[in-house]
Amino acid sequence: MRVSLRAKVVLVALVLAVIPLVGYVHVKQIERLLREGQEQALRATARAIAMALHDRPQLLALRPGEATSDEMQLILKSLARAESRVWIVDQNQRLLALVGDLKGRAPEDDRAAPLEFATRLVQPLTALLLDRPTEDFDDSLPESEIANGATAASALQGVPARRLRSSVDGRATIVSAAYPIWSGEQVIAAVVAEETTNAARSVYNRALEQVVAVTLIAFLAGALALLAFASRLSSRLGRLRDEAEAAIDSQGRVRKLIAGSAAGDEIGDLSRSFSTILERLAEYNRYLENMAGRLSHELRTPIAVVRSSLENLRLQPLPADAGVYLTRANDGLQRLDRILTRMGEATRLESLLRSQARERFDACGVLRGMISGYAAAYPGRRFELDAPEAPVWLRGAPDLYAQMLDKLVANAVDFATGDEPIRIRLEGRGGLAMLTVSNRGPRLPEAMASKLFESMVSVRTTGSGSEPHLGLGLYIVRLIADFHGGSAQALDREDGSGVVMKVSCPVVI
Repeated sequence: MRVSLRAKVVLVALVLAVIPLVGYVHVKQIERLLREGQEQALRATARAIAMALHDRPQLLALRPGEATSDEMQLILKSLARAESRVWIVDQNQRLLALVGDLKGRAPEDDRAAPLEFATRLVQPLTALLLDRPTEDFDDSLPESEIANGATAASALQGVPARRLRSSVDGRATIVSAAYPIWSGEQVIAAVVAEETTNAARSVYNRALEQVVAVTLIAFLAGALALLAFASRLSSRLGRLRDEAEAAIDSQGRVRKLIAGSAAGDEIGDLSRSFSTILERLAEYNRYLENMAGRLSHELRTPIAVVRSSLENLRLQPLPADAGVYLTRANDGLQRLDRILTRMGEATRLESLLRSQARERFDACGVLRGMISGYAAAYPGRRFELDAPEAPVWLRGAPDLYAQMLDKLVANAVDFATGDEPIRIRLEGRGGLAMLTVSNRGPRLPEAMASKLFESMVSVRTTGSGSEPHLGLGLYIVRLIADFHGGSAQALDREDGSGVVMKVSCPVVI
């Protein structure tokens, strides 16, 4: 499976997902510390009240018809914490005093202004995960808590205790701490201080919302930065790829050099390396392209020497059987001369195409002017032309178009079998001028159809015929088709009885 550079960077950015986990663990630690601090504060409150009532049993005496003494009320109110409830129970499990209220005012929104907007954005998400505290709950003191409550019972046994319990309706969590009241060596009552965990829970929720908001901001900012960085890298690599693909054509020729990047990073080094490699490859291509011309030029002189020597030998008296060897030598010399001529033809054509001017011409007129000449050039073959009456206008060079048709016809004649005529057809279709040359004969070799138009590629058997075949004919066809903005293609006939050579060129108005 192909994974793009951007996708990989996004996957790497998921490492940032550890940030909310760390933040969550940190906030949970804060909640635990707040809970412990609240329990310790309640225990300290209960202890302070119990110490104030130590060895003062008269304040705890429950007299019929009388309320809690004013002094006890003053002690409880002065030592109790805000938003807490304090109650006292004696050994007979009688409630002696009850002061305070568990319901407090809603906590103030003290979120930092820069985070307020982001925090509000994440509230719909955190609302699904967080338990929001509420002041709408039943804060009544159950009789079971007075008579059988574990916290008070432990304190009445002389052991301070603390615990968590739910409210009567289960909508709030209450933390309580109890401390024994002594009279001498005897526990005579227990003080219980209670608060809800709403305040700590609100702090926890606000902290967690801020962690989520900050995490999302950091994650989005980091992901966007990484994505932008990856996009820039991907864009630079894409441009380098496009330049490299455009620099070399389908035949391996260097058409355009890469301008090496001035960047000092690894991609810049890679770009400059590609530029250097392509420059060296271009020099080597120029050497190969010029080699045929230089080779042809260099061999002309020794060929002329050999030809003159053979002609001089013919003027000399020779043995009767020497004439056979002279004929063979002369035939070989002529064959070598034709090879050099054809090599030079391809080289000259490549040079010509670089500077050849283009003009508007009628392809039908070119074909009609050529078809009569083929009957004389190939007397053993018949030719049929199917072309529209209306002109088919192309932009290029009519002489080169005619040369291309010569190569296609020569190829068809070489491979044609039987007495079926070679069919030449031109038609306009979809803005293209479709030129086809069809002949009956052997089918194309497998895996060779796409290579026939390359230089020095031939499917003829070695030594077939008297003419040299260097695989340059169809290569010239492709060069001329490219010059006219078109393409060349080799196909088998639909019925498999032969081959169709097709050249498509864009029509001009």
